[in-house]
Amino acid sequence: MITKKRVLVACGTSIATATVAANRVKQIADEAGIAVEVIQCKVGEIRGRVQTTHPHLIVAMTPVPSDLGVPVVMGIPFLSGIGIDNVKQQILNYLKEG
Repeated sequence: MITKKRVLVACGTSIATATVAANRVKQIADEAGIAVEVIQCKVGEIRGRVQTTHPHLIVAMTPVPSDLGVPVVMGIPFLSGIGIDNVKQQILNYLKEG
């Protein structure tokens, strides 16, 4: 049985930027053959979502607390294009762990 990696994507409103990041995370995982479940949330909901979804990774479009106990990758390069290769590699590294 294939276990999906869970990625929590957080932004201010969980609408536009989170959707862009969520789609990119899915694409990156698909291209690498990694089964992934992407969950979007508002940054204000992040603590509760971490507790209920137990993500393997958080992709944040805005600053998030540093004490969540989950690796965080800043997803701003999905919007700016600057540093996109580094972010893709970080995401893949975390998704391939464990």
